[in-house]
Amino acid sequence: MPRPVVDGGLVALAAFDVWQNLFFWGATSSQLAVATLACGALLFRRRFPLTVFLLTVPASLLVEMVVAPLAALFTLGDRSCSRWLLAGCATLSAAASVVPWPPSGIASDDRTWTLIQFVYLLAMAATPVLLGQLVQARRDVGRQLVEIEERREHEQTLHEQTVLARERAQLAREMHDVVSHQVSLIAVRAGALQVAAKDVDAREAARTIRSLSVGTLDELRHMVTLLRASGTTPTELTPQPTLADLHRLVATSAIDAQLTGDLPDGIGATAQRTVYRTVQEALTNVRKHAPGAIATVRLWHHDTHFGVEIINTPPNRPSLPLPGSHLGLIGLKERAELLGGTLRAGPTPEGGYVVRLRAPWEAE
Repeated sequence: MPRPVVDGGLVALAAFDVWQNLFFWGATSSQLAVATLACGALLFRRRFPLTVFLLTVPASLLVEMVVAPLAALFTLGDRSCSRWLLAGCATLSAAASVVPWPPSGIASDDRTWTLIQFVYLLAMAATPVLLGQLVQARRDVGRQLVEIEERREHEQTLHEQTVLARERAQLAREMHDVVSHQVSLIAVRAGALQVAAKDVDAREAARTIRSLSVGTLDELRHMVTLLRASGTTPTELTPQPTLADLHRLVATSAIDAQLTGDLPDGIGATAQRTVYRTVQEALTNVRKHAPGAIATVRLWHHDTHFGVEIINTPPNRPSLPLPGSHLGLIGLKERAELLGGTLRAGPTPEGGYVVRLRAPWEAE
């Protein structure tokens, strides 16, 4: 059902709840004003749950109402993760409903009944809070299950690519070490025969064999290069990533990420791949370990060094342990060391995480 329809129906139900109480007991202008404000505020309960709840407290003091406070508490329980805040709001709602207004002396006999009524109202106020927490937990679990499934598919794809690359590398070694060696021998023997042969036809045949052998060697070298290249399919030759691919990487990272800064176009190919892989691994870790976090990728350079910094905010929802090789940062440090640089990674004081790559210009 569309949200405007649900919100409109909820406001109408809350207004009816207030109207039937004011109809029997009468209403002053102040009671009517606070009740109208509380009911109308329900339209904004999803965007400002705490503010909407606080607007229902004065109405609960002056008017007997049930729907508006409970709806506000449910939305607050669905949107907030602070249990102390939720407990305090439930207690405040129960106290506002049980305490007489304006304040007046309560007889000793009434105090016991007031306490009993407060306990019952507190239990009633806790019910929508717990239901809201249940809905929030269900939504979070569903989101985490989707992330786990996506991560499992990603890991499966990586595994398949690793197996494929291993088989291609093994086939390339066999072709290089066995077939190429034998064809090279044929070319050498044909060349020797071409020089030593007396007969013209024999020399021509040897020249043809040698020419074909050399051409075959060139084809074999090309095939070995293709087999050793990383690809998702046996016939695909994937180009190595460059700095130009960073924008697409950040845009398709499935997280809230922003790329700032730049690096000169003349940076070496190895350094470009290292920067790209560092950003790729860092964004993957953010998506895996910090769901809901915001990431910033900052490229920088000065006279002697260049690098990249990837920093993310704390996650806004809990994460589940996902499968992984735990070797990503180790591989990045090895890449940085090959450039003569360093890679540092660790938590930030704000509760996020940062990965910093720094390398000298000589690394180009």
